Amino acid sequence: MVVGAALAAVVALPGCAPAGYDAADYGNAAEPASNEVAASPGATAGADPEATGQADPEATGEADPESTTEAAPGDEANTPEISEELATTQLTAQKVAKMGETVQDEDGFVLYRFDADSDDPAKSNCNGECAEIWPPVLTNDGEPAVDGVDESLVGTVTRADGTKQLTLKGWPLYRYIGDKKPGQWKGQNVSGKWFVITPKGTKNLTCLPKISKPVAPPADSEAGGEESSDSGSDFSY
Repeated sequence: MVVGAALAAVVALPGCAPAGYDAADYGNAAEPASNEVAASPGATAGADPEATGQADPEATGEADPESTTEAAPGDEANTPEISEELATTQLTAQKVAKMGETVQDEDGFVLYRFDADSDDPAKSNCNGECAEIWPPVLTNDGEPAVDGVDESLVGTVTRADGTKQLTLKGWPLYRYIGDKKPGQWKGQNVSGKWFVITPKGTKNLTCLPKISKPVAPPADSEAGGEESSDSGSDFSY
């Protein structure tokens, strides 16, 4: 009986969750910092996960009407227009191996949230070189198509440069240049501040690798360099 109970507990442990993980303990802004949760034994940040399953139709949540920030009336004319190539047009709830629930863009890249940002009111604090490593999920109209994501949770925030960034339950959304393939999540727990975001806007802590450093920002285009694929840089974002 004891052995059976132990096996059942192992089976019940989701993905490669840290010991003692209970999804019910993690809400939205009140989630603990990553260094308060033990890293998952042997976990690596999305080495090459393959997407599994379809969009989760139940991976939605209720909107917080005060959790998103729109441009003030009259400011629309001053919002820089971005090219269609830079605009994100889709947010999809998708499960991936080990990590479970993620939100992905139209190209299948996993999206993240940043602990240094705020959700109420929504504000992005990732600019300059930080935004080169973690490109913000930009939009012109703030109305991406959604699949498995509650559209009432989707909003926008105006960035320091005037562009609009998509938010999910108030949290600004980002990609990570360290992810080279759709479905990868190498940005998980980078600097202890970056986390895969779930369709409900919460952190996904199902699989928590040890804190790692981000990749370096792209080399100066004038020098003819390319994006760095090496981690362990001295950048703290």
